[in-house]
Amino acid sequence: MSKIPLRSLRLCGEMIMRKFRLTRETLYGLCAILIWSTTIAFPRSLSEQVGALRGGAAIFSISGFFCLTWFFRQNHIRARLRSFPAPYLYGCGGLFILYMLALYIAIGLSRDRYQALEIGLINYLWPCCTILFSLFLLRKKGSWLLWPGTFLALLGVMLAMTQGTQVSVSSFTRNIPGNPLAYLLALIAALSWGLYSNLARRWSTPQGENGALLFIPATGIVLLLIAFWSPAPGVWTLRAALESLFVGLATMIAYILWDSAMRKGDLVFVAACSYFTPFLSTLFSCFYLNIRPSAVLWIGCGLIIAGSLLSWLAVSEPSSQIIRNEPRESHTG
Repeated sequence: MSKIPLRSLRLCGEMIMRKFRLTRETLYGLCAILIWSTTIAFPRSLSEQVGALRGGAAIFSISGFFCLTWFFRQNHIRARLRSFPAPYLYGCGGLFILYMLALYIAIGLSRDRYQALEIGLINYLWPCCTILFSLFLLRKKGSWLLWPGTFLALLGVMLAMTQGTQVSVSSFTRNIPGNPLAYLLALIAALSWGLYSNLARRWSTPQGENGALLFIPATGIVLLLIAFWSPAPGVWTLRAALESLFVGLATMIAYILWDSAMRKGDLVFVAACSYFTPFLSTLFSCFYLNIRPSAVLWIGCGLIIAGSLLSWLAVSEPSSQIIRNEPRESHTG
């Protein structure tokens, strides 16, 4: 008798997955969002202890070590390396590194926590960029609902992140002229991640290797070199080391899952769900620190839900041919 409810639940789950196109790779993307949301407080803590660049170098060095261990423990290394299409390996790899460098340097250049929050808001333009770029790079079709959906989602992200702090349009216009490089790098980060998410799908092959296994250690090496030549005040403690280890493992898992989702999953649906990252991270921090969420947070959540839903419904697959991991296109731009 107990098998009947379990079978019914399994069939119900399969129906929901088919209805909403929730393939395994799409679920990977949702898992990546959850991981980022629940670990975002730890990189902040680490950057406050040892600096943004040193913290980022530690995180990606640890992630890179585990990635390379996993990659090289398998057979046919040379054949697997040759299986990467050159545009995907070098183009997407370069965008991956550019995103991380731009983001960590921008955070390091922020002069106070308000500027760091504003830089974080600019960085969270990447879900919007991912959806918009899919119209051009993947030839998806978008309706007029995309614009109100994008506006509502971004407004919800701002409410979820600011939580009544002194961040507004006037604070942006006041702070940008005094620290333009930091804000420019945050914008570059958002644009580069939107491009990466789309081009990973366009330039990869159907059964190709996961490039994040190589992109992450490459990022760690570059961040280590920059951190070595840019010393920052800070002291390594046991807490900082444990946070680096934990976030390093979480980073490896999240980015590998994200790359799989962008290459094979429902890109627009996952990108629309990405708007929830700042809300979920704020909500997690509230529960973790025993802080009661404010009404503004729940208003932001409602706006994100409405905006994400509209953005997802507004974008559809092309009616002719879906540009989707085809070998003949793996060497084209």
